[in-house]
Amino acid sequence: MDTITLNNGVQMPMLGFGVFQVPDADQCEQSVFDAITTGYRLIDTAASYMNEEAVGRAVRRSGVPRSELFITTKLWVQDAGYEKTKASFERQMKLLNLDYLDLYLIHQPYSDVYGSWRAMEDLYKEGRIRAIGVCNFPDVRLVDLAEFNEVVPAINQVEVHPFCQQNAIKKIMNEYKIQMEAWGPLAEGQRDIFKNDVLSSIGRKYGKTIAQVILRWHVQRGVVAIPKSVHRERIVENYSIWDFNLSEEDMNAIAAMDTNQSLYGDTFTRAAAVKRFKSRTIHE
Repeated sequence: MDTITLNNGVQMPMLGFGVFQVPDADQCEQSVFDAITTGYRLIDTAASYMNEEAVGRAVRRSGVPRSELFITTKLWVQDAGYEKTKASFERQMKLLNLDYLDLYLIHQPYSDVYGSWRAMEDLYKEGRIRAIGVCNFPDVRLVDLAEFNEVVPAINQVEVHPFCQQNAIKKIMNEYKIQMEAWGPLAEGQRDIFKNDVLSSIGRKYGKTIAQVILRWHVQRGVVAIPKSVHRERIVENYSIWDFNLSEEDMNAIAAMDTNQSLYGDTFTRAAAVKRFKSRTIHE
């Protein structure tokens, strides 16, 4: 497993496992357990996914030492603000049954973001969280947060896949040493991505699936990816990307697929968030 060094020196795996749209507790626990036993060490959940307790059970069940795992969760909009953030963090830690968190993210750029960030800075200084960051922050909001707070976000988790490569904001994030992390790294199965001719052709060269080609592309771009699946065979498939490298020609071919548009319209609106929550991937 390759790792990336965040702007505060913390090591983070380049490939993780996400649990968005896995509300069934037993299914979530089993899929996270399968991911950890396969080799994943980064697990990504959120308060709004309503499965933190199941994630915590899987972590304990796996028997993998806590120090070897990198657990992420996120603060939801209704808990924004200094005091609410502190209270939400404590609730989430109880659900996860953890003594510390590796990464805590503000899930959406709404409401009292600055109050939340001050609370997260305090928790970070206390050693309760190893790194703090944000999700779905557009460039202006991200730069504002980085410039006018003591701690620069370590992560901005945004929609990234071959059809929406986020090159403009990636340049800005590189300037501030903010790591890009991709949600929906496989485009959630949309636009027939698993039948795409370009990706199929590349996959045949290496004896790899389209999903493996895409995830390898993310890693070689320096983007952390968190694919999700509830099927063990696909969990294993998504992890099996460490034995090949895409050529420069392949990377350029995938770069040419960029439409510079989100699959969900404006990903920074509530309507888009609701639309995404209702969508379903065909690569589960």
